[in-house]
Amino acid sequence: MTVDVSRRDGWPVYRVHPVDARPRGSVVYIHGGGWVNEIAAAHWRLVAQIAAEARTTVVVPIYPLVPFGTAEAVVNAVADLVREVGEVHGEVRLAGDSAGGQIALSAAMVLRDQHSVTLPRTLLISPALDLSWSNPRIPQVQPDDPWLAVPGGRVFSDRWRGELPTEDPRVSPLAGDLAGLGPLTVFSGSHDVLNPDAHLLRDRARAAGVETEFHEGEGLVHVYPLLPTRTGEAARSIIVERLTVGSSSNGPEDAERSAASTSIRMS
Repeated sequence: MTVDVSRRDGWPVYRVHPVDARPRGSVVYIHGGGWVNEIAAAHWRLVAQIAAEARTTVVVPIYPLVPFGTAEAVVNAVADLVREVGEVHGEVRLAGDSAGGQIALSAAMVLRDQHSVTLPRTLLISPALDLSWSNPRIPQVQPDDPWLAVPGGRVFSDRWRGELPTEDPRVSPLAGDLAGLGPLTVFSGSHDVLNPDAHLLRDRARAAGVETEFHEGEGLVHVYPLLPTRTGEAARSIIVERLTVGSSSNGPEDAERSAASTSIRMS
């Protein structure tokens, strides 16, 4: 792979290219970290795998974190970046994990509403979807989640929303209208406090006519596809396929298959 970096409005923006093939299209990947943590090694490993195996250019913006970054500025800037990447690299997909999943889905909505752009796929790994943390199933999941906790999540969410209300789709994409979005692929572990909202996203997106593929890891934790486990490896194989331009996952057979959820069990 080759890596280059530029700056956009003061943000470092990395581009990771495969070296053994001409890149086909692109992926904009938004890293997670609770809106307060920088990109980590696990993110870079996934980015490298996507670039190499999907033979695509992966663009990674290093967006400003709390307290310097807030939802309105970052989501709008990511939407603008996606448009620019599409002009340079052709077909572009959007992906993100955790807090980055929130930014990715919110940006997909901005692209639809403000620029009449429908993405060919948005892929979300354990996304934060409703920053009110009000889903009544969350307290049932919390004892099984070794990673995330609601009190801290509420503090980070409140800082991230800035001047926007929590129900603004740029903060809580689950509060927005899902109709008219391109296909969604969602990964969520059942031992993740964000899992109940992932179920709501699946159900509401399908009700709105959005092709939605839902992969649930039974007994698995937050962002399990990034972990060095067999279940993580299996999930990453699907991620690469879904982010590959021209893959079979983009055809009518996959659209039919995605009408049902799949379950990945802990191993």
